Parts: sequence; structure tokens; C-alpha cells
Amino acid sequence: PLLPTPSPPSNMSLLLRSQSARQGARLARQSSVRMCYFSTSKPVTVAIAGATGAVGQELLELLAERNFPLKSLKLLASARSAGKEMEFNGTKIVVEELTEDSFGDVDIAFFSAGGSQSKKFGPLAGSQGCLVIDNSSAFRMAEDCPLVVPEVNSEAIPEASKSMIIANPNCSTIIMNTVVWPIHKVADCKRIVVSTYQAASGAGAQAMAELEQQAKDWVAGDAITQDIFGRQYIWNLFSHNSPIEETGYNQEEMKMVKETKKIFSDPDIAVTATCIRVPVLRAHCEAINVSLSKPLTEEEAKEILSKAPGVTLVDDRVNNRFPEPLDASGKDDILVGRIRRDLSQEADYGLELFVAGDQIRKGAALNAVQIAEEVLEKYPELLKKL
Repeated sequence: PLLPTPSPPSNMSLLLRSQSARQGARLARQSSVRMCYFSTSKPVTVAIAGATGAVGQELLELLAERNFPLKSLKLLASARSAGKEMEFNGTKIVVEELTEDSFGDVDIAFFSAGGSQSKKFGPLAGSQGCLVIDNSSAFRMAEDCPLVVPEVNSEAIPEASKSMIIANPNCSTIIMNTVVWPIHKVADCKRIVVSTYQAASGAGAQAMAELEQQAKDWVAGDAITQDIFGRQYIWNLFSHNSPIEETGYNQEEMKMVKETKKIFSDPDIAVTATCIRVPVLRAHCEAINVSLSKPLTEEEAKEILSKAPGVTLVDDRVNNRFPEPLDASGKDDILVGRIRRDLSQEADYGLELFVAGDQIRKGAALNAVQIAEEVLEKYPELLKKL
């Protein structure tokens, strides 16, 4: 495992799954590795902007786990974190301050340092011939920046040839689209109605730490710590903490609406979302209802999803075993189950699904690494310094 040398607060241990779950997930991945590139790809110089954060640490683990062909690795963060050491594959790497001079020798830069940093440094890195894969919302709707889920629209990657920026979608969008896309290809989804159950991890490491602290406070009978969300999180749920727009939708919900249209290249698909925070550490769940243009039985849907890339079917009605966030944590795949016909719609023209996906992994870091892997395999011309 990748063990950052800096000594964060003890609650930051929540960035890692429980030891048993983590080992089990890793063994499962080792038994079925997909989309990994080894010595056949030319090594590249990689930078991680925001390396000390939750997604940055996950990126480090994935680069090692998937044998990403590295020539060298540069870890970038704020001035406050500069000088700290992090360990990668047994080697200690000193974290550098993210500056305008950070990308002169970099081929691929993963950005996970927040939207303001992406806006400031992303175009600069791109102008220096560095391919940026950005995890913020800064460039998702920009015309010259493709918005990519590799299982859905990897063919859009070359659209970054001018901007040199590829946008990683919102975590909830990635989780939904990975599952809905294979259905859409066969039965042409007209409308998607989704309700999300989003974990603390979506708000970062400090939110995860506070959820653990609130549990400790409650057990001890102490006042509940409320520094992140300004409310009790344990034993509670609440509307997603992003700002509410004039429509009454919050920004998280509108991201799912707008991003899905762009990723599917379908401006006419109707999408509506309700996004909720739940007291879960890691992995989001979503209840998804789709209206179809072509008939599709639930048996046909199960067959399609059982073969879909990035998806694992968990649909055991007899034993009431369906996707759960604990089971999805540490997994590459999105878990899907509760697959059934929507009885309120014409027979075989509506489906109900329930999914769970690791928000830090496939919802952020893994999707970004998969994009980079696609570039190495299919679009090396985007790496202008090789």
C-alpha cells in the first residue's frame, strides 16, 4: 500500500478502507486486471497536482497498482504541503509547490487541487505541451475540452488536441453513466430520473474525518463536532451541500443533467436528479429510473449489464443482496442491482436500477487514470513531448 510520510490527523485514516476490505478488493482486482499498460508503452513523466488530498493519494495507489509506465513522477501541492515526503513504490518523493514552472518537463498532469487551481494552472500546463486530466468542474462544459468516461465515450479524447485539457466528470455522473450507457445503446433512453445517496468522501478527507469524529462524539455524549457541514451528519441525511440555483436544483444535480447530455452526445435526453448526503464514509449509491424508446425486458437488461465494462451485477433477490457502499468501497467496478421493470410505465419501456460506486476510485482517480491509459494506447499524438 502507498503510505504517505506526512502525519495527518488520525481521522485521515478514513481515506483508506478497512484493512480487510482493502485487501479483499486488491486481491479481486489482481485476479481480473483490465485496461492496464505495462512495458509496451513508452514511459512518460507524470505530475499530480493536489497529491496530498484524497483523490491525489488514490491516484498514487492506482499508478502503482496498474503498472502505469512512468519515466518520472512529480507530486505537487500548495505551499503549505511543499517539502513533505510521500512514498511511492518504496521511493520517497518530496512534494513540490504547484507553480507556473511545474510543467515544463511533464507529459501528463492529473489535476485534483480544486477548481480555482485548475483554472489558474491547467491552461498554462496545456500551453506548455502537457496533457491535463482535470478532476474539477472548471472545464467540463468547455467546447474544446472533452468530458470523458472511458467506458462510454473514449473516442472524444482527441478533441483535446487544442486545449490539451480532458475533463473528468462529476463523480455521481460517472457512476450513473457507466451503468446507463450500455442500456442506452440498446434501448435509447429518453429520460433518466436519479436520486443519489452521496458519501462523505465526496466532500473530501475532512468531511470523512468529521463523520468519524461525530460518531465518537455521540458515543462519548459530547457535543457533536460540526465544522464541515454545520450540522449533525451522523444519524442524519440532508440535501447536497452545493449551492441552490434559481430553478431550485442544486449545482450537483445540474452537473448530472448537463454532463450526461455532453457525454452521451445527446442534447435531447431528459435528466433530472435529486442529490442527498448520507452518513456513509466512502462510495455513493444511486436509484435510477430510465424511460426507454425501445422495449427491453429486465432479463435482457441483466444480460447487457452482466457483460458491460466497468460494471458488476449484484442482484440476488432470494438473499436480499444488492449493491451496498461497503461492498463497493475499494472496487473498480460500479455495482448494479435491483433491476426490475418500472410498473408505472408501459411494459418493457421503463427500468429501475440501484447502483453503488466508489466515489474516490471510479468516481474520480480511476476514471482519470483510465483516460491516461486510453491516451497511451490509442492517442499518443496528444503527448507532444515524446
